[in-house]
Amino acid sequence: MSSTLPRVTPRRSLPDEIRPLRLDAAQRARAHMIASLLLDYPDQAWFDRLDAVREGLAGLPPEIAEPVTGFVDAAVAAGATHWQRQYVLTFDLKRKCSLYLSYYATGDTRKRGTALVTFLDAYRAAGWEFEAPELPDYLPAVLEFSAVSDSPIAAALIASHREGIEVLRAALESMHSPWAAIVRTITLSLPAIDARTRERFLDLVAEGPPTETVGLSFLGALPPFRPVSQQGDTP
Repeated sequence: MSSTLPRVTPRRSLPDEIRPLRLDAAQRARAHMIASLLLDYPDQAWFDRLDAVREGLAGLPPEIAEPVTGFVDAAVAAGATHWQRQYVLTFDLKRKCSLYLSYYATGDTRKRGTALVTFLDAYRAAGWEFEAPELPDYLPAVLEFSAVSDSPIAAALIASHREGIEVLRAALESMHSPWAAIVRTITLSLPAIDARTRERFLDLVAEGPPTETVGLSFLGALPPFRPVSQQGDTP
């Protein structure tokens, strides 16, 4: 037998389709706020909030509460240093695990600048300002916006980037990452997707984000990161 590289390889497994839960507005807001907190970088403040996260799970369906509790238990058992290292290896070094939603549709291409402005416009149209060192498409910020704003714009913003969330979930599940449980709760909280949308995200799972690379240094002018805050509020 030849030792050349195989010409036919097993097809990449695709993520399973998840039936969404029936959540009321308060439950969905709480689920999104918890996911926002847990997808952020696990510094000491992150660990200090875990008791509050446990309390916030009360009243949420077991499909959300149980895996989140398991995630929190695993983080505490692993300790800050190990959890931080795993976070960086997962979200900073893997293209399909980006926490920046517009990246899945545009990659680092010229279209991404326009996509980022769209996020800022959505925040402002709903009566909020974004102040962060992160880019405005940062998933924890979008989830926080969904949690704190009752504007239909907040719901529309996260729904319009469903494909990116599903690609992230698929990548994390394929790696057996503990963060897959958190992204899965987001999927459970969103409306069901139609067949056409599912086909689009399956294409993204297979192909990954666009790879054209352009300078995005102008984005450094964005305000420093702070949680999405209502206009007129003082820091």
